[in-house]
Amino acid sequence: MVRAAVLPAADSPLEIADIELPAPGPGQVRIRLAAAGVCHSDLSLTNGTMKVPVPAVLGHEGAGTVISVGEGVTHVTPGDGVILNWAPSCGSCHPCTLGEVWLCTDALKGAANIHARTADGTELHPGLNVAAFAEETVVAANCVIPVPEGIPLTEAALLGCAVLTGYGAIHHSAKVREGETVAVYGVGGVGLATLQSARIAGASTIIAVDVSPEKEELARAAGATEFVLASETTAKDIRKLTGGQGVDVAVECVGRAVTIRTAWESTRRGGRTTVVGIGGKDQQVTFNALELFHWGRTLVGCVYGNSNPEADLPVIAEHVRAGRFDLSALVTEHIGLDGIPAAFENMIAGKGGRALVVF
Repeated sequence: MVRAAVLPAADSPLEIADIELPAPGPGQVRIRLAAAGVCHSDLSLTNGTMKVPVPAVLGHEGAGTVISVGEGVTHVTPGDGVILNWAPSCGSCHPCTLGEVWLCTDALKGAANIHARTADGTELHPGLNVAAFAEETVVAANCVIPVPEGIPLTEAALLGCAVLTGYGAIHHSAKVREGETVAVYGVGGVGLATLQSARIAGASTIIAVDVSPEKEELARAAGATEFVLASETTAKDIRKLTGGQGVDVAVECVGRAVTIRTAWESTRRGGRTTVVGIGGKDQQVTFNALELFHWGRTLVGCVYGNSNPEADLPVIAEHVRAGRFDLSALVTEHIGLDGIPAAFENMIAGKGGRALVVF
């Protein structure tokens, strides 16, 4: 039996429970978790914004050590450090054949499987495929990627979501070029990764926007050259900081209609607005036909940073080893499983960066 954070039903609080995992079957891997990041997507699962089969063990950003492998698994062996990939590509669906592996139609197919059982025999699903909010987990082999050399195992957990998303938003979705100006809305874990990635891309002005003034120090440490406290005049404030033009690129990491609209308005004519945040169906964003023509801006969604983990993780790891990307700077709190509900509350209140569950 191992301890895990279980979502018993949609739109209900997490429960810490003992669960029983099966031995890894063919094509599966059992992992002892070292750490798991608390992501806003996990919160979205608990409040019903995103739907998964329940009851489920949540957690999708994690890293750990391989305990055992099932038949046919050859790319990892017991004792290897691995990063969990919550959205593995099938390689054969239409998006995958186009090279858009982040849009794989079968990526979350494993979430419908039975992952484990509670002490009373209740069947549990694996949340977003990997069930990282647990001392141990059993996942499909394509959900594990060896930890790149020189990356601490605990901090490697952040590579599984926050860093891939933030790095990809800048380098793949927005395609930030050296010398461009960037605004990042929301200074949480993904926002901090996005700020660092904008700095690595060579952005000349990097503006962080958040509702909490306490985030300014975190934002500047991550690479922000300016900090704007979110208000009704945010777009105007950003235009003042960019010679009246607006930024070349705005990245929205919040998932709220008002923030998406403000990010759009703070982008220069012909600029790019990338939406990373996951919002609910009730978050309606409206535009009129004339402004779409006049401003010539591009508005795009961004899934998992439009990243290919197998290709991007080695590149990001080199930035980490060279000191250009500081994984530890994303973490503002180390907690246990029992601390996840409080981490969700801090997230709702706009406090801190990434909370990291350390086992």
